[in-house]
Amino acid sequence: MTDLPAGARPARSHPLRGRPARSRPVLGLLGATAVLALAACAADGGAGSPGSGATTTAPESALAGSTFYLDPAGPAPTQVEVWRGEGRDQDAADLEPVAAQPVATWFSGQQEDPYLAAQELTTAAEAAGEVPVLVAYNLPDRDCGSFSAGGAADADAWYAWLGSLAAGLEGRPAVVVLEPDAVVHALEGCPGTSAAQERYRMLANGVEILQRQEGVRVYLDAGHAGWVEDTDALVDALRSSGAEDADGFALNTSNFQTTASSLEYGEELSAQLDGARFVVDTSRNGAGPPDAPDGSVDDWCNPAGRAVGEAPTTDVGSPHADALLWVKQPGHSDGACRPGEPEAGAWWPEQALDLARRGASA
Repeated sequence: MTDLPAGARPARSHPLRGRPARSRPVLGLLGATAVLALAACAADGGAGSPGSGATTTAPESALAGSTFYLDPAGPAPTQVEVWRGEGRDQDAADLEPVAAQPVATWFSGQQEDPYLAAQELTTAAEAAGEVPVLVAYNLPDRDCGSFSAGGAADADAWYAWLGSLAAGLEGRPAVVVLEPDAVVHALEGCPGTSAAQERYRMLANGVEILQRQEGVRVYLDAGHAGWVEDTDALVDALRSSGAEDADGFALNTSNFQTTASSLEYGEELSAQLDGARFVVDTSRNGAGPPDAPDGSVDDWCNPAGRAVGEAPTTDVGSPHADALLWVKQPGHSDGACRPGEPEAGAWWPEQALDLARRGASA
């Protein structure tokens, strides 16, 4: 597509609880210094190890009743206004239901100052009484060198970057999806079997760095329901990556698996992770996965005929699911997989419009 000092985590209140839920249109279906010091300690390879797999009791959803942040300056709301100004009233009206949904903000190394960007985002969300969703996606050797290749130069650079992002949250409520695909890619041997344990260790440290911020909920990405069949191996990799210290795991990020299959898969993983909570990306799964060979470009990169899925909500109805989220922005390209397609992450209004229209007719 797309080691921290040992010791117990500080007790945390639940600032995300109790926020009044607001309906939106539905488409058919620590301080900065402390966090930066912590990041530096992790980069130096301090003491500590990922979770041991001891049985724990998963808490109830910390996201219950939350309203997720809708950025009025996001690409879809902005596009609606542009089209209205150009007299494209029907296109604007068709895209409006997508523009009305809260979507995650990706931190992929593109922000010149991640501290300032995170601070501005969470401050605006807090003022609106809403909870922002962020995606941290900047691990070295990101995406196995594919269309979303890039990331931090090395582990030290990643720790410094993530520490800066975390410090910018400054204890304000936020949900963070940590490093899409990273666990599964490492499990599959990318960027190399010998590097897998180092990647798991970095992710576990990343969970700890982010969670030092009061009110931040971290969901470690775990791939999607159509990817890893050996759930025992995946659970081991997730444990090594800090899943038992995170608030849960994330499924279907930027993918197209149905909500039903994602919830079923999530409950299966949860049962093997002592009742861990999870979230599901439903931004583009309204038509389900494409009919294409597994792993082919047509299987995951800007596949035709897709549609937006169910709107973000914390009212999921699955025992361990905290929320359905729009993690991927409908209309953000998966990559320049075919002639004329935009680079990964670039705004593609024609695709967004097609997804919106198919979702509305589903």
